Amino acid sequence: MTSVPVGDQPKDIEVQIRDLILKHISNPNSIILAVTAANTDMATSEALKVAREVDPDGRRTLAVVTKLDLMDAGTDAMDVLMGRVIPVKLGLIGVVNRSQLDINNKKSVADAIRDEHGFLQKKYPSLANRNGTKYLARTLNRLLMHHIRDCLPELKTRINVLAAQYQSLLSSYGEPVEDQSATLLQLITKFATEYCNTIEGTAKYIETAELCGGARICYIFHETFGRTLESVDPLGGLSTIDILTAIRNATGPRPSLFVPEVSFELLVKKQVKRLEEPSLRCVELVHEEMQRIIQHCSNYSTQELQRFPKLHEAIVEVVTSLLRKRLPITNEMVHNLVAIELAYINTKHPDFADACGVLNNNIEEQRRNRMRELPTAKPMCSNICSVQSTKGVFAPAAGPQGEQDGTGNWRGMLKKGEEAPGSGPGSPLKGAVNLLDVPVPVARKLSSREQRDCEVIERLIKSYFLIVRKNIQDSVPKAVMHFLVNHVKDSLQSELVGQLYKSGLLNDLLTESEDMAQRRKEAADMLQALQKASQVIAEIRETHLW
Repeated sequence: MTSVPVGDQPKDIEVQIRDLILKHISNPNSIILAVTAANTDMATSEALKVAREVDPDGRRTLAVVTKLDLMDAGTDAMDVLMGRVIPVKLGLIGVVNRSQLDINNKKSVADAIRDEHGFLQKKYPSLANRNGTKYLARTLNRLLMHHIRDCLPELKTRINVLAAQYQSLLSSYGEPVEDQSATLLQLITKFATEYCNTIEGTAKYIETAELCGGARICYIFHETFGRTLESVDPLGGLSTIDILTAIRNATGPRPSLFVPEVSFELLVKKQVKRLEEPSLRCVELVHEEMQRIIQHCSNYSTQELQRFPKLHEAIVEVVTSLLRKRLPITNEMVHNLVAIELAYINTKHPDFADACGVLNNNIEEQRRNRMRELPTAKPMCSNICSVQSTKGVFAPAAGPQGEQDGTGNWRGMLKKGEEAPGSGPGSPLKGAVNLLDVPVPVARKLSSREQRDCEVIERLIKSYFLIVRKNIQDSVPKAVMHFLVNHVKDSLQSELVGQLYKSGLLNDLLTESEDMAQRRKEAADMLQALQKASQVIAEIRETHLW
């Protein structure tokens, strides 16, 4: 190794040579040949020092000792050749090379080997058969072949993996387009087929990390939408005062003997209307999933589309436009489903009739129980106070007892001993009362009849609401499947062909990216080199060299 620059050599010649050597011997699959002259001290050998840096155990280092014939008189290399000085696993071999005089005299290699053999027989007769140039050549050949055989399994595996990767890469690049019409029709058909298969669950590439396609749509129908409807309280947003207000407003100025049916219809329609928002949200979720299927097919199922970015963009635009056109139609149908339920409150529905029969029986049983509990004396009417609500002031008529003592009607609101404003002596409005000046209690206790009427309305609303919710939960998924999912599946291919399969668009849609041809050529060349390397390895495994 050069340490001092000579002539026109660069100043860092030592560093360059050292880096060059380390670059090659650092490879764990390489065999290191450390050459040292016999007439120098082995402890100062630069070759052995560098070899020990990358191979401290000496497992892949073979030491070679040269210039055995130039050692000082009275010395020999017996200890070195026996391996007592330099511990290396692959052994140590001594050789005698031609001198500069022999080269000048054009001494042949055969003569040099013969003279070398004679020198070894004379100086090291016991080691002659394990040293020399011929033995070094055989040893190197044997080590190389054995080393190659040890590395072959891993090397062959790496070559096969790389070959498969480049084969897949070349397939994704595809062959150069010859028939544009056939290629375009084939890509459109394949995309439409994969899109439909993803919805049906028969796609070639199936997601394992999350639900996708038809499975996701099924989850939206039966889990997301179903749980949302079940979470809607049939009586949510309705208070007892709201129900009582509706009953009062439905009776008009005349007190009624029975609960008016108009109040029930008014309240139940208000509750049924709340089912429209989750139904429209279900349509939106299915629409979003069908948009995601486009990206899924583009990434996994039809990799050929990556060759033609303009065709890919056009297909995405056509499918998105088709979904966008079907969305308002589906929303309108879902809106109509709720409107149909609101249009006619079918109180003769079999399930609702059964619920009403059970309810009437319960009310009649409660009435009989109360009649049994009443005392034989004439019952006293309960005092009734006015109640303030958002709709106005309730002031139901009082019973006879209230009229006698003045506590059951508006006169009872005044303190005893006080007269109404404007009713004093000499007043033209004597005996009249200004109701606006009368303090009205914020709340009051409902009478037994009012409580009974509210309970009846609540039970009827809940019973009918559950019937409608069951209908909506069944009909909305069917409407979404018919007007959105199935329609898109049936018309997708015809829509793509009608929009894209045109002679004027062929050249533009089937234009490859600029570097696609170059990458295809590089992948083909690399694949060919790997296939050739695999053949060479196969030949080496069949060769027997010992």
